[in-house]
Amino acid sequence: MGYGAMPREMNKNDIFAVIKKYFSKMTTTNPEDNKKPIIKQVVPKWYAIYTSPRAEKLVFTRLCETGVETFLPLQKTYRQWSDRKKLVEKPLLSSYVFVKVIPKEFPAVYKTTGVVKFVSFEGQAVPIPQNQIDNLKLLINSDAEIEVTSEKFAKGDNVEVVAGSLIGLTGELIKVGNTKRVIIRIDRLEKNIIVTIPTTFLRKI
Repeated sequence: MGYGAMPREMNKNDIFAVIKKYFSKMTTTNPEDNKKPIIKQVVPKWYAIYTSPRAEKLVFTRLCETGVETFLPLQKTYRQWSDRKKLVEKPLLSSYVFVKVIPKEFPAVYKTTGVVKFVSFEGQAVPIPQNQIDNLKLLINSDAEIEVTSEKFAKGDNVEVVAGSLIGLTGELIKVGNTKRVIIRIDRLEKNIIVTIPTTFLRKI
């Protein structure tokens, strides 16, 4: 009757190897178990909305009441009545208000009284670059004389204002008649804002 070979006696190294292998199995997890769905965060962007005539302030108020971040650039100007002159604030860009939202908030904006549509391209609402919003905020908080026009202008030198009340403003230096002016383009609205700024306040960028 035959017998199989007797197992050899395990030494200290063998015991450590077995323990290490055992605990390795316990602590090793399947990479698939750790996979969680990656939720892409949607960042709010600025969009321009077109309003009914003279409804800009109404739309601004209604949107603010619903918690939507809203921006309405206002320009101070004197209005002459028969018996007096009064300083009033009127929209810088007639029939336009800006909102900072994500796409799922579009319907709530659409439902607001006075809103006609989002400014869009090929049927899709298009965001307004942050630097153009920053430029508008700088302009309305300054005492600079500004002019809004839809006139087309050739490309000018890119400049930044480095002195005065408009520090940080960026635009293009162009020639209007015999005068050099700074133009700020609001591309999606096909609007240009022209500002007179001393060239000594500017630097090319």
